[in-house]
Amino acid sequence: MRPLTQALPGAVTELLRGVPISAGKVSFAWRVAVGIGVERVSSVRLDARTLLVDVSDPRWAREIAHCSPVILTRLQTLLGRDVVTRIEVRGIS
Repeated sequence: MRPLTQALPGAVTELLRGVPISAGKVSFAWRVAVGIGVERVSSVRLDARTLLVDVSDPRWAREIAHCSPVILTRLQTLLGRDVVTRIEVRGIS
C-alpha cells in the first residue's frame, strides 16, 4: 500500500488530464505547481503554449523566473508536455 502523499500527485495529474484546457484548469495547475504563497502574489494566463505570469513585485518576478525550469516540468506533468512549453514572467508596474 502506498502512502497518500505518494498517491495524491498521480491522482491529481490523472484528474487534470481528463478535463479540457480552461483558465480554471491552468490556474489550478499553477497553484499545485508553485504553492499557495506564490499563487497569491501572481496571476497566470495561457497564451498559445506560453504561460504568462504577472507579478507586481520584482523580487517575486526574479524568484519565479529563477525557478521556472522546475515549475515548467511540474506543469507539464500536470497538464501534458505540449500544453505549456514556456513560462514568461512579467512585472506589473
